[in-house]
Amino acid sequence: MGRIIAVYGAISGVVVLFGMFISITFVADHGAMGMVAGYLSMLVALLFVFVGIKRYRDVNLGGVITFWKALGVGIGIGLVSGLFYVLGWEVYMWQTGGTFMADYIAQSTEDMRVAGKSAAEIAAFSAEMGAMAEQYKNPLFRMALTLTEIFPVALIVSIVSAALLRRSSFMPATQPRG
Repeated sequence: MGRIIAVYGAISGVVVLFGMFISITFVADHGAMGMVAGYLSMLVALLFVFVGIKRYRDVNLGGVITFWKALGVGIGIGLVSGLFYVLGWEVYMWQTGGTFMADYIAQSTEDMRVAGKSAAEIAAFSAEMGAMAEQYKNPLFRMALTLTEIFPVALIVSIVSAALLRRSSFMPATQPRG
């Protein structure tokens, strides 16, 4: 089981890093579209949770798996993928000098100004985000926050995959033709 988790988690992690790179490079400046692209790339990467559970069920367990065992494999793959995601974000922060939060706050306040928000709303947002920016300087806080971006997606994909694959009649293992 550990090998399946490591292999499929790493594959998923590489895919999520590729998606992160594409999202940051080409879509990040497009507001909500950047967020949609980011979560879509996570979902694509986390399809390897399903593939890993199926492989484990079909090859290692003879085509039968319980919901809980499948969920455990899925969460394991998701955590490995999440580790890649967190480390990828930390590398990005290091390469950019850690200016993400300051840039985000500046862009968000400008968007609020353009949208006609009141000075009081903008000031309240800036104060709240200033406090968040202070916390964000702590790498452990930042890593935990970054993990909370991908882990809920991994958990949902793991639950759905485990629910589907616990039925051996769902996408049964193919028998070699002789």
